[in-house]
Amino acid sequence: MQEPVRVLVTGANGQLASELRELAAAHSRLNVDFAGRDRLPVTDEAMIQQHFQAFRPDYCINTAAYTAVDKAEEPGEAEIAAATNATAVGALARASAAYGAKLIHISTDYVFDGTASIPYKPGDATHPLSVYGATKLKGEQLAQQYTDAVVIRTAWVYSSFGKNFVKTMMRLMQERPAINVVNDQFGAPTYARDLANAILDIIAAARWVPGTYHYTNEGVISWYDFATAIKEAIHSPCIVSPIPSEAYPTPAKRPAYSVLDTTLIKEIYKVRTPYWLDSLTECIKILTR
Repeated sequence: MQEPVRVLVTGANGQLASELRELAAAHSRLNVDFAGRDRLPVTDEAMIQQHFQAFRPDYCINTAAYTAVDKAEEPGEAEIAAATNATAVGALARASAAYGAKLIHISTDYVFDGTASIPYKPGDATHPLSVYGATKLKGEQLAQQYTDAVVIRTAWVYSSFGKNFVKTMMRLMQERPAINVVNDQFGAPTYARDLANAILDIIAAARWVPGTYHYTNEGVISWYDFATAIKEAIHSPCIVSPIPSEAYPTPAKRPAYSVLDTTLIKEIYKVRTPYWLDSLTECIKILTR
């Protein structure tokens, strides 16, 4: 009988970890420890070391993150964001190296400045525009400084769990007769369940190839396109109007173009990247049951 594969998932209450929890239940070989902030605060390196010593994971999937993009621009918040998005990643990487675990760390399209006109490849130059993006980039660097990590950058993540654009739009379309959504920021949405499936495929793969990868669903759309598709899927009478980003200023600057090239992860790990509208339809079916 094969030994179980022990997997530690940090940030246990987030969208991605919640999807992983549902999917992992069907994998009998996986012994997964979903550790939230209450059991494993990733900013406490001593607790990380203790947790690794007790559980001895074969894989550590780091989904924990400070994701309040605009709040991170406020005085004193940069240090708080860096503690989770950067320093903690270094601590997880050191523990992974010490206990022989393979680290899968989740990062973001915000490491880019959005000035490109073709999809960003993993090796393209980074230039974050925000505190959030800068701290996530530092986390990537620390992950790979201490261990042979797989870093997965993703974008526009949504799920039937947690707070996200899809659920916010569905709520606003019920509450308001009309809404405005920016139409000059382009990217590709990511259904967290698809990303969770890809991560499980990586764990099950015959070989481990460390490095930086990109994962999103297929397609290129604006936030306005995304909102319009949600409106159509739920048959809402709400009027959705396009506006430029300058009409909706935010403390943190967003990349205008953050489409990620997913070729490498598909070639190396043979994962699927479903078309964005198919995945959105699947998620909305769950949300409207």
